[in-house]
Order: sequence, then C-alpha cells, then structure tokens
Amino acid sequence: MNNIPENLKYADTHEWVLVEGDVATVGITDHAQAELTDIVFAEPPAAGRTLAAGEVAAVVESVKAASDIYAPVSGEVIEGNEGLADNPALINSDPFGAGWIFKIRMSQPAEIEALKDAAAYAGHISQ
Repeated sequence: MNNIPENLKYADTHEWVLVEGDVATVGITDHAQAELTDIVFAEPPAAGRTLAAGEVAAVVESVKAASDIYAPVSGEVIEGNEGLADNPALINSDPFGAGWIFKIRMSQPAEIEALKDAAAYAGHISQ
C-alpha cells in the first residue's frame, strides 16, 4: 500500500481530500481504485471551473465502468492533473500521490468538517 497522509479527509463517494491552506487536493481512495480496477481514461475538471460540494467534477473510466468523481468541497478548480492524460493508471498505482485528480481553492472551508476521518471512512467501506 502507498504511504497515506494521516491528515486526509474522506467523502462517502470515495474521494480523499488533502487540505493545505485554502487549497484542497482531491483524488479517489485506494478502495475506489481497487473496485474500478484498471483505469484507462481520466478527465479532470478544467482550471477556472466553479464546483459546488457534491457536484460531478471529473470522470474516470476503467475496463469495468465509467465513474463520476464528485467535488467534496465547493470552490474554484485551480489545477487538473495533466499527467493523467498520458498515464491514467497513476490513479491505480499511486492513488494518494501522483494519481491525484484536481486541486480546488475552497470557497467554504467549513465544508471539510462534514467529511470523514480515516477511521470513519474505514467503517463506511466495511459495511
């Protein structure tokens, strides 16, 4: 398993969030990438796009299915992971590192409090 930062927050929809100041980096969890299996395409949101928490932000496609990726917090996308265009499998091989999907400048940082910590997320996926 990849090194997982301890200060991540998790959405019920299997996105992780790493907050640094007012910027949140978003990716999908190891559990989500394992369920999807081999990811063959990823389309991060464009910089400048404004998202509301819970809104579809990106799409990933695997050999099994296409899956929507949701914005866990509201704000403006400041960067999509361009490396995923050439190597979408980064989401499988390094979901908590090089496989991040987008960065968003949070407009409502308090939304982060509604997300789960690692223990609560582990409980959520074990149900």
